[in-house]
Amino acid sequence: MGETRLAGPRIAVLLPCYNEEAAIAQTVAAFRAALPDAAIYVYDNNSSDGTREVAAEAGAIVRSERMQGKGHVVRRMFADVEADIYVMADGDATYDASAAPTLIAKLIDEQLDMVVGARRSEVEAEAYRRGHVLGNRLFTALLSNLFGRSFSDIFSGYRVFSRRFAKSFPALSAGFETETEISVHALELAMPVGEVVTAYGARPEGSVSKLSTYRDGWRIMKTILHLYRIERPVLFFGSLALLLAGIAVILSIPLAVTYVRTGLVPRFPTAILATGLMILAALSFFAGLILDTVVRGRREVRRLHYLSFPAPGGDR
Repeated sequence: MGETRLAGPRIAVLLPCYNEEAAIAQTVAAFRAALPDAAIYVYDNNSSDGTREVAAEAGAIVRSERMQGKGHVVRRMFADVEADIYVMADGDATYDASAAPTLIAKLIDEQLDMVVGARRSEVEAEAYRRGHVLGNRLFTALLSNLFGRSFSDIFSGYRVFSRRFAKSFPALSAGFETETEISVHALELAMPVGEVVTAYGARPEGSVSKLSTYRDGWRIMKTILHLYRIERPVLFFGSLALLLAGIAVILSIPLAVTYVRTGLVPRFPTAILATGLMILAALSFFAGLILDTVVRGRREVRRLHYLSFPAPGGDR
């Protein structure tokens, strides 16, 4: 039995948890049934209930991350756990664990680096808040516009990763915006990725969501803009330069008309402001060009590190 496990890929199921006492045993049991040879890790994030004890009794390997936030937990999981394939899901029993073998098979057969379990609920009102559905669609469209392509469900917490994804992902986010950062990392390095539609259900009785529609939405929006500034500096600072230059031109048109008619420039403060805005526009544009060169170098280094690991299902 030990030889059989060594012959196949090492699979690790990663379950970040915060106060999931009511659901974690059911989640661990479901993934144990779906992936009997996988190592199941529960990373507790300062739970005040019995999450750790219940997870241990269910047979999971329990570890802790003291820095509060899902992003911190994801960083710790990817750094500490050694495996060939990583299955990440939430510990609230909302994701369909029986779909995990399908996601893993797609990852291996097509040699992908990430497969997203795109959520589909038969009773949407029970599984989603209305604001979360709208927010998911808006942010998915925004990410597509910013980075050229996207996923149908960028906020899904149900994902399967290759080893080279997990070990090349910097994981800089602190909270629930980590799913956005994961998606951007895959898109920016042009990784081969895929999606599989999976069932998504309501939380079991006694389990409470930790999400806040407006607070988390604002944090995710800031993350997207931050990543856009870092990864697309020419477009980001170029747009700022265009805005500043446009304002300067609008302010200078009356001055130019007055000068043509009278040969005078009576409004010196406006003229100085327009000149200053145009100088700032030029500085912003050239800052974008310089930062683009820096980003290109960073991207090449990340790409080379990513390529240092074998593809899933490929030659080792």
